[in-house]
Amino acid sequence: MEHSHSASYAAAGVNIEAGYEGVKLMKKHVQRTFIPGVISDLGGFGGLFAPELTGIAEPVLVSGTDGVGTKQRIAQLMDRHDTVGIDCVAMCVNDIVCCGAKPLFFLDYIAIGKNEPEKVAALVSGVAEGCVRAGCALIGGETAEHPGTMAPEDYDLAGFSVGLVDKSRILDPNTVREGDVILALASSGLHSNGFSLVRKVFDMERADLGARIPELGQTLGEALLTPTKIYVKPVLSAIQAAEVHGISHITGGGFYENIPRAIPAGLCARIEKAAVRRLPIFSLVQERGEIPERDMFNTFNMGVGMSLTVSRDTADKALEALRAAGEEAYVIGEVIRDEDRIRLD
Repeated sequence: MEHSHSASYAAAGVNIEAGYEGVKLMKKHVQRTFIPGVISDLGGFGGLFAPELTGIAEPVLVSGTDGVGTKQRIAQLMDRHDTVGIDCVAMCVNDIVCCGAKPLFFLDYIAIGKNEPEKVAALVSGVAEGCVRAGCALIGGETAEHPGTMAPEDYDLAGFSVGLVDKSRILDPNTVREGDVILALASSGLHSNGFSLVRKVFDMERADLGARIPELGQTLGEALLTPTKIYVKPVLSAIQAAEVHGISHITGGGFYENIPRAIPAGLCARIEKAAVRRLPIFSLVQERGEIPERDMFNTFNMGVGMSLTVSRDTADKALEALRAAGEEAYVIGEVIRDEDRIRLD
């Protein structure tokens, strides 16, 4: 590719040589993610992966796709681009593990106004870090320069992941029973949801993101950019140790939208609001924005990034496995018989 150059394309605003430089800079980050099964390197037309199928009777592939959303505007305002890639991976692999699947590989897509190799490499370094935390491989991606349709400093980061699970071990919400216990896994903060509201609350384009907020113990920008926690490894450990019936990734729509997705009709998730360990960032958002409490629980994770519904008999085993994996896990409710899908008492 050292002979590849188009003066006409460059005059139109697309620097293909910058793309090649970006690939060189990101290569060391990508190689950190390689796990057994990776059989291709960067530069091919497709990423190749050979999964290990020993002991899996009926392999089922599970896929998930998502982006960072308007959180990436915070990264652009702060000129810090090495964390939002973690969010991008997290939003995909945390969905995949809700089925009981282990993520195998990830691919990213970056649309950018002007291709700056160092910025692109920083974005990919975050993606690579997310893949390491999830135990999956980054086997490919695409960077597309969009002059004239995006401002030079703008970009949009998205991606997708593919995981694997034995058909007999797919988590089925229909196995949820009355009396099951609902466990919370603590979030790291806002994760990657509700940022359109957050940006309005703080008037983000004019906010001092470097201002230290005493109740947060850090600057506003640091708090808002805190990456989404990746739950793959601890959740897979809990599935091995206990009878897990359902899992919910608490993303856009908060408690009211996401927890009922793993509860069958005729049953209800009863959540004890007082048990939810709310992080200070949520109190700050609620106070500054004068947001009703129900709207908070219907928009944000409120300190709970994921919930697991487990049999009462094995709840202690699940908690033990999660805590052994370094997660702050605790009981926030139970499944009851009710026509409402969720109740926050």
